[in-house]
Amino acid sequence: MGRSAFLLNEKVLLDYGIKPSDPPEYPAGSPRPETIVISHGHLDHCGVVPNLMDLKPTVLATPPTKYLTKLLAQDTLEIAERGHVPPFDPNDMQMLLKRTRELDYNEDYSTDDYMITLLDAGHIPGSALTYVEFDDDTLLYTGDIKNSDTRLLKGSKIHYPGARTLMVESTYFGKDHIDRKALEEQFIESIRYTLDIGGNVVIPCFAIGRTQEVLLILKEYGIRCFVDGMGTEVTDILLKNPEYVRDPGRLKSAYGSATTVKGSMRRTVLDEPSVVVTTAGMLNGGPALYYIPNMYDDPKNKIMLTGFQVDGTNGRMALDTNTIDVDGEILPLRCKLEQYSFSAHSGDAELKAIVKHMCDQGTENVFCVHGDHTQEFAGWVKKEIGVNAFAPRLGEEYIV
Repeated sequence: MGRSAFLLNEKVLLDYGIKPSDPPEYPAGSPRPETIVISHGHLDHCGVVPNLMDLKPTVLATPPTKYLTKLLAQDTLEIAERGHVPPFDPNDMQMLLKRTRELDYNEDYSTDDYMITLLDAGHIPGSALTYVEFDDDTLLYTGDIKNSDTRLLKGSKIHYPGARTLMVESTYFGKDHIDRKALEEQFIESIRYTLDIGGNVVIPCFAIGRTQEVLLILKEYGIRCFVDGMGTEVTDILLKNPEYVRDPGRLKSAYGSATTVKGSMRRTVLDEPSVVVTTAGMLNGGPALYYIPNMYDDPKNKIMLTGFQVDGTNGRMALDTNTIDVDGEILPLRCKLEQYSFSAHSGDAELKAIVKHMCDQGTENVFCVHGDHTQEFAGWVKKEIGVNAFAPRLGEEYIV
């Protein structure tokens, strides 16, 4: 999980991400691709692409992914200034923009050796599956994928072209998600209870996708909120690319109903019972680390995590130890801490359906990647479907 990077035939690099732990972890090896495909704008898939700009590659991404990658790169540089050696510099970031070719869904990019097509992955706005054709050989890489609808996006539809090799994410293999409507109702009930007893609610969210989903949910249930952090910049980017969201008018309305926190306003947000939607989703930085020290010791208050918390992050430490690290000071959380899985990934049944669909069309090799249970997934594929299946380890090479 994290720092995804897959090199095909020494020429095409699928993603080049960073694991947002402390210290950050980067991909292994020294790839020298001529083409880089960014599946979507999350750090674990795009975070260190600027590091490769000295190779002068062609970078392929959907329009939202191009600008989300730039935004994340800027944030990475700002964070690095506070302690870590940055993996690239501002010149690399600018070069990335120049070298990125925008590719819409179902649009092809061709060279003499291969053709690449991006398909809608339904994970976050602009997220894409990557279909690669090398001569008579084909590969489909799911990146991160979501097949069911959310308030922000329509799910990816399982009508993918046949490919001899499938690389499928494995994040939720063995686990299906709770019914989304029931989850929303639990979430809203918890918020209302906290407000009714005079408490504050801080909702740490990933800036890309999750912030917008939560704003849409709160708007649907009539709960006013504050929104702070990078999620505001991301929402502005998405509203400039309306064809990549399910209902841009509804997103604009939800965003307009929230009060954007600016400047000195942050100091007064928690003066009255309130709901704050803010970055960072795993509590590794962002305005969340301003709000939490001002509300962590009151049992009436509540922190509501809205997604997976990677090992080594502040969010994982909070779940495991009920403490949080704020600038080196370990704070014991006396406020309530809850976690809700508003996942943008397919669950177990959907992942299996993808594999079955592809194998019915002739897929011979399945690589189970990007998850904590890749070996179990590969074992299921071998047993239930009877095709070659692999759970690759860091740095391994395969010839298919």
